[in-house]
Amino acid sequence: QVQLVESGGGLVQAGGSLRLSCAASGRTFSSYAMGWFRQAPGKEREFVATIGWSGGSTYYADSVKGRFTISRDDAKNTAYLQMNSLKPEDTAVYYCAADRRAGGSWEGDYDYWGQGTQVTVSS
Repeated sequence: QVQLVESGGGLVQAGGSLRLSCAASGRTFSSYAMGWFRQAPGKEREFVATIGWSGGSTYYADSVKGRFTISRDDAKNTAYLQMNSLKPEDTAVYYCAADRRAGGSWEGDYDYWGQGTQVTVSS
């Protein structure tokens, strides 16, 4: 079992930055691929970014490519999402998730989820 807790959300003006953290406890963190997803009001949850085991390959949604960076620190059992040049359309609840396999962009691949953290970008 893996428990995930997100933090770092908040209110920021357009063009600003935030860094989200996802602290994991339980099983060996380094053996999980990690992903970030988001859900805006009235919309379905969507993929944002994923990172493989031990900082392996990364993959991003086109909407965030070049602005967001996913990373992980296995010594701290934590994954991060650095978000720069934020836009109002980035407003959503952001969730981190852990996958015992290779990760990916489909939320069905992920085994464990955090409770989410709200990010609001004002124009």
